Amino acid sequence: MFLSKYLSYILILIGCIVAVYAQAEANQNTGVLVLGIVVLMYGLYRVYSTIPNKKEEEKDEF
Repeated sequence: MFLSKYLSYILILIGCIVAVYAQAEANQNTGVLVLGIVVLMYGLYRVYSTIPNKKEEEKDEF
């Protein structure tokens, strides 16, 4: 679990760096940009999947 959390943050960081790098070049490489966005979104998905739903928390309280 501990390693999984840091892996998600590393994926987000790598996705951001790749996406910015692909945008910074004069001739933009669309494939690299798409790959960076996919890695970024996958990392975000992994982080957000660990956050519990607010409605489930409210049901547990009552």
